Amino acid sequence: MATIKKAVITAAGLGTRFLPVTKGVAKEMFPIVDKPTLEYLVEEAVASGIEEVIIPILKEKTEICRFFERNEYYEDYLTKKGHPELAKAIRYATTLCKVTIVELNDLKGLGYTIYSLKDYLGDDPFVVILGDDLIITKDSDPVCKQLIDAYNRVGYPILGVQTVDKSVTSKYGIIKPGKVDGRLIEVKGMVEKPKDNPPSCYAALGRYVLTKDIFECIERTEPGAGDEIQLTDALTKLDKLYAYDFIGNRYDIGDKLGYVKAVIDLSIERDDIGEDVKGYIKSLNLK
Repeated sequence: MATIKKAVITAAGLGTRFLPVTKGVAKEMFPIVDKPTLEYLVEEAVASGIEEVIIPILKEKTEICRFFERNEYYEDYLTKKGHPELAKAIRYATTLCKVTIVELNDLKGLGYTIYSLKDYLGDDPFVVILGDDLIITKDSDPVCKQLIDAYNRVGYPILGVQTVDKSVTSKYGIIKPGKVDGRLIEVKGMVEKPKDNPPSCYAALGRYVLTKDIFECIERTEPGAGDEIQLTDALTKLDKLYAYDFIGNRYDIGDKLGYVKAVIDLSIERDDIGEDVKGYIKSLNLK
């Protein structure tokens, strides 16, 4: 079985839920205190054994390109000013792994985006990480590693899922489960954002392991919701598909409340400001 060494991290969306700020700042670069969300996602990929990250963007998102380019002038300036630790911090993201930026001409859905990267991905299986979904794990493997291990077990594409409340299933792609073996679930069908009667409460949440078979499925997929080529529709055309009920705390960074939750939760965990943040929250006397 081929070793999974490439990951796609989607970063082409316009971030309309966060306008007006996303007119000037890519939502994937929103900071969790002082580190952009995108850096967390690259770290997850690398910790899962990934050697190359491919990031599709629109040409307007130049700050993503700059972030992953070495800036020796800035590093030297910081070092001369007595801040070598800051020089190391801005160099860090450029050394994590090979980062390939691919500029897209248009937004036509997640399926279209994945298909646009066909030549970069080749024939080996690969990981997809959605740029809106930050998933933090403490006492378990990174989510990508959990899915890669599941793929190595069955040899078929894997969706990362978790159960959500039935009241919010209309926001997600929901699977129709078949045989369940621990956290591994056979997928018998999938519905994108069901308005009523969802087939389950297992929601696809921003992580996939896919094989080259997906490209042919995308070719046979007509535009769906939003007149876009949806990856969910292409996935239903695969001969075999599994889901994995992953362990991790997921934040929707593209949602205002989800982003604020991530900033608060991860701030509390930091050694430098964690206690001060907890003290401030207590001082608010919230009820």
